[in-house]
Amino acid sequence: MPGMVLFGRRWAIASDDLVFPGVFELFVRVLWWIGILTLYLMHRGKLDCPGGVLLSSYLIVLIILLAVIICTVSAIVCVSMKGTICNPGPRKSMSKLLYVRLALFLPEMVWASLGAAWIEDGVQCDRTVGNGIIATVAVSWIIIASTVVTIVIVFDPLGGKMAPYPPAGPHHLDSHESSQLLNGLKTAATSVWETRIKFLCCCVGKDDRTRVAFSSTAELFSTYFSDTDLVPSDIAAGLALLHQQQDSIRNNQEPDEVVSHSPGPSQEADLDAELENCHHYMQFAAAAYGWPLYIYRNPFTGLCRIGGDCCRSRTTDYDLVGGDQLNCHFGSILQTTGLQYRDFIHVSFHDKVYELPFLVALDHRKESVVVAVRGTMSLQDILTDLSAESEPVDLECEVQDCWAHKGISQAARYVYRRLINDGILSQAFSIAPEYRLVIVGHSLGAGAAALLTIMLRSPYPRVRCYAFSPPRGLLSKSLYEYSKTFIVSLVLGKDVIPRLSVTNLEDLKRRILRVIAYCNKPKYKILLRACWYELFGGHPEDLPTELDGGDLTQPLLGERSLLAHGSPAYSFSSDSPLESPTKYPPLYPPGRIIHLEEVGTSGRFSCYPAARYSVKWSHESEFSKILIGPKMLTDHMPDILMRALDSVVSDRAACVSCPTQGGSSVEVA
Repeated sequence: MPGMVLFGRRWAIASDDLVFPGVFELFVRVLWWIGILTLYLMHRGKLDCPGGVLLSSYLIVLIILLAVIICTVSAIVCVSMKGTICNPGPRKSMSKLLYVRLALFLPEMVWASLGAAWIEDGVQCDRTVGNGIIATVAVSWIIIASTVVTIVIVFDPLGGKMAPYPPAGPHHLDSHESSQLLNGLKTAATSVWETRIKFLCCCVGKDDRTRVAFSSTAELFSTYFSDTDLVPSDIAAGLALLHQQQDSIRNNQEPDEVVSHSPGPSQEADLDAELENCHHYMQFAAAAYGWPLYIYRNPFTGLCRIGGDCCRSRTTDYDLVGGDQLNCHFGSILQTTGLQYRDFIHVSFHDKVYELPFLVALDHRKESVVVAVRGTMSLQDILTDLSAESEPVDLECEVQDCWAHKGISQAARYVYRRLINDGILSQAFSIAPEYRLVIVGHSLGAGAAALLTIMLRSPYPRVRCYAFSPPRGLLSKSLYEYSKTFIVSLVLGKDVIPRLSVTNLEDLKRRILRVIAYCNKPKYKILLRACWYELFGGHPEDLPTELDGGDLTQPLLGERSLLAHGSPAYSFSSDSPLESPTKYPPLYPPGRIIHLEEVGTSGRFSCYPAARYSVKWSHESEFSKILIGPKMLTDHMPDILMRALDSVVSDRAACVSCPTQGGSSVEVA
């Protein structure tokens, strides 16, 4: 539901969010009350020591105070369990209960302070009683401190501006006043987000590029979050419901809506060749991450293998390679790629906003000059990722409407300048003039590699790119079509990044709002069932349904109530993607896409020694919606992708004659 309004301002917590913290506090308070009561009853005969009368009074008042607090918290939990996310009516007494609960903190703090002062004077009574008082005071201050931290967390800096208006928006205002209000709120939200980002990234630097990135990121967040009145737990419940809904739809579609066909020999051979290339070049994309990924992949032996390179001073072998800030990275790069010092032309780990680390090496096995661009590894890289508005790209080609992700475009332009202006590629091709240029990268590096390939297409017509788990919001439609002839992207499972764009995030927000509006169960039940479902699996249709009624032709009243300010950008249309703001037009992933999907695992915890995967060429439309699941983040990890490629390539090599291997099934919605 919308955030609660207390003390004249909105807070980032809803009235149905107090079930779990309330139950936890009840558990602690009841145990505490029983312990104090037992202590008093068993030792009241030993309170004839100096100050014993005051101590006895202290314990009696504490027992009564705890009983009152337990009753108040019990009422808060019971009221918080009522209603649904979009029906807060049964919880209308929550604000009064919270005022009472907060008022009880005053005598509790006074009594905790008296207990602390009494302990400071020294305990002269029974030792057990003294230890009990010390524990009581400690628990009191821990709970008070936890409450203060919680208040800080749920404090909404914009709450004072949003509280005067009802959740459905200021419809009583005319269009001009409403527009002014929305613009003022958006400006304030942008300022708040920029302050938060600067605080989190205080060590990044304060140059002009960084300030631009701060502004771009703040504007993105304010644009995305400013038109809804959801609290974090609403989003968590919506994601849980969407996951079950997606699984239910997929299970119902499988018997009737999966069409099988046998791919042609040329398509199968092309897929095999590109898979082998992906398997080979993924080593370079992983090597670009340097020692952190290598140690993560080899936790027991990695440090021993590259430790010598970290400790020894720079040798003459290093002098053969151009670059900077190598540190421990070079040893891990050598171990990952299997190349020698002399095979590297340039290795740079210079890292700033819009400036990515990269390496250039000679790959004699494939007769190629490989440029590998690193993915996200630092706060600077995250700011590059989040500079998500589109900007025109100046290319030496006949493609019209060339637009791309601003942050990644800037990063690709930086690598382009280094390769061309510093003569790095000229040096590489002077050594191996007959080799082909291949550019690779993972995640953010994949997006930069794809744009860099497009930029280098004119001087190097034979250039190829292998983009591993690239972001979806990268290229305009025309550039996407243009890139199909020389870029291959690889996506694993439900990886969220190849489905991530501003357009898809808007669509996800709309689906969350709708699934919450359909929901007729309390939030705490949704979250409990979601935890069970994620941990132990099962069939979503076997669970008590939270989604009743099927498709609606008109938006629910509850769905409208979750819009904070009646945003005109929000659409209630069925399943069509939302219209993006002008600054964030629809963008697409690069090149042709190979999709690896895990098959043959029924539970969350597989007992099989290795997962098995199906492989097929996929259209970009299959990645037009964000899929919710436990592997949506882990499928993006480079080590998981490398293991999947190892499994796929070995399976296909062992079963080259299987008629159903690799892309033999095509799913249609």
